[in-house]
Amino acid sequence: MKPTILILLALVTAAATFMSIVRQKRHADLLILNAVIHTVNEYDDIAEAVAVRGSRIVAVGTTQDIENQFTSQQVIDAAGRTVIPGIIDAHAHVLGLGQSLTELDLVGTRSAEEIAAMVAARAKELPPGEWIRGRGWDQNDWGSGTGEKPFPSAAVLDKAAPDHPVILSRIDGHAIWVNSRAMELAAARSELTHDVEGGRIVRDRLGRPTGVFVDNAESVVRAVVPDYTREEKEAMYRRAFDECLRYGITGVHDMGIDETDDAVYRSLAERRELPLRIYALVGGTGPFLDRMLREGPKLDPVHHYYTLRSIKLYLDGALGSRGAALIEPYSDEPESRGLITADPDTVRSVVEKALQARFQVCIHAIGDRANRKALDAYEKAAARFPAQAAGARLRIEHAQIIAPEDIPRFASLGVIPSMQPVHATSDMYWAQARLGPERILGAYAWRSLLDAGCIIPAGSDFPVERPDPFAGFYAAVTRQDAQGYPRNAADVREMFQLSADGIEDPSRFENGWYAAQRMTRREALRAFTLWGAYAEFASNQKGSIEEGKLADMVLLDRDIMSVPPKEILSARVLTTIVGGKVRYQQPSGGPAGRR
Repeated sequence: MKPTILILLALVTAAATFMSIVRQKRHADLLILNAVIHTVNEYDDIAEAVAVRGSRIVAVGTTQDIENQFTSQQVIDAAGRTVIPGIIDAHAHVLGLGQSLTELDLVGTRSAEEIAAMVAARAKELPPGEWIRGRGWDQNDWGSGTGEKPFPSAAVLDKAAPDHPVILSRIDGHAIWVNSRAMELAAARSELTHDVEGGRIVRDRLGRPTGVFVDNAESVVRAVVPDYTREEKEAMYRRAFDECLRYGITGVHDMGIDETDDAVYRSLAERRELPLRIYALVGGTGPFLDRMLREGPKLDPVHHYYTLRSIKLYLDGALGSRGAALIEPYSDEPESRGLITADPDTVRSVVEKALQARFQVCIHAIGDRANRKALDAYEKAAARFPAQAAGARLRIEHAQIIAPEDIPRFASLGVIPSMQPVHATSDMYWAQARLGPERILGAYAWRSLLDAGCIIPAGSDFPVERPDPFAGFYAAVTRQDAQGYPRNAADVREMFQLSADGIEDPSRFENGWYAAQRMTRREALRAFTLWGAYAEFASNQKGSIEEGKLADMVLLDRDIMSVPPKEILSARVLTTIVGGKVRYQQPSGGPAGRR
């Protein structure tokens, strides 16, 4: 046979073999290749490629393996960049984020006068009588030094907007600052001469309200503030969704919704217009909770976009406004132990009803007294209904200050501490002044809880903090601020204006504020992914990059598991994928390309 014929036969055979291989390849809707993939599976495997069909991951492996097995019209070449599971923010307020993007944004303001100027500018844009709303002020950020930081007064806002009622929420959502016009409207409906149970109306020496209402006392003013319409709420939700996706957030535990919020979510889910996954909690007691307890949890077993099977209750306020309930008085306000905002027996009763109706309960508790009462309520409810409590994954939200003897109770009772790492580095400048040198050892105590056998689902509490999960990840592994502070005990002495003997153990501040409480990077990644999924009964569906799970993934511009700690704060999301669909793409297109 002639050589030319032999060559032709060889080519035909090779082509036939190639076409046979191609025909044997399975179709995928999306391939991600050439990546550093932190799977967060049981073994912390690192892969290179993922194949997605529909909303599910169908294979994880090397780039060569995936290319040999699959073909797809949509291929993302990660070019060596990093892929992690979709971020699950385990404690946030979605509508609050939408509101913060719509109302006056007061985060980072440095004085009451600066805020007054913003209010005056908004007043010029609105007709007289229309409410001016905003959020984000924090008196702890005003002025310099560590001295007394008093609440602002209505008089400052009166000058800025005499013809408009003004309501400005503190950054933690546990206090409002209003002007005299707003108080006049409230006084026409409610008596302002007495405090509200579980709340405080800040007063001057003559007993007159100064314009700040703390915790339950907010209701006196909020009763006269017009509600947003359903259409306005939906628009705010959509703005919040876009912001979340920009940060790689593919799922949120929405901490307290009402009936209108539920209707918005249901409508969006039915129209398949929810771009990320929502695990919602009924906000507090009332007719909506009563109805849900009768009807039972609302699940989405097919698409997994909207679930309502949990209840949010409150036991105290916030540390920054001295509403957190403490066992002993505040170190910087000895006449106060904070506020218990709900009757503990009522809370226990709701927990028991929830267990019988197959609802999870999440209790807001920041102070050590509130945490103890929350644990007591869970313990008593579980004793009455042990079968229902088993596997109920009861949670305490924040778990911010815990008495040492109560830390082991979390694990022994099976209670999940749901925490927000960035709160520690936001609060560290003044938290010790509130708590003193002994109680602070049980504050933001991540390592103590982890070592006791707990997991810690992590969130941001946005809009209290920015929705950026990498700020929380950085705080978790460093316990330092963006400037790397504190580096040592000298930094802390300067912060508290202490003498050299004012620090009992300098080693506690080497490379971080009470650095022994840091998480490892492995723990921090789990906290923002798999542990959040577990806390919503969905770790078999999401939270890691494994075959069969929902295809929720984030492509980053750097590897947060290996870069120097400071670089974590600079991490940027290139692509956010939810259920196999690209929901966000960095506008510049990023370094990763498609083919």
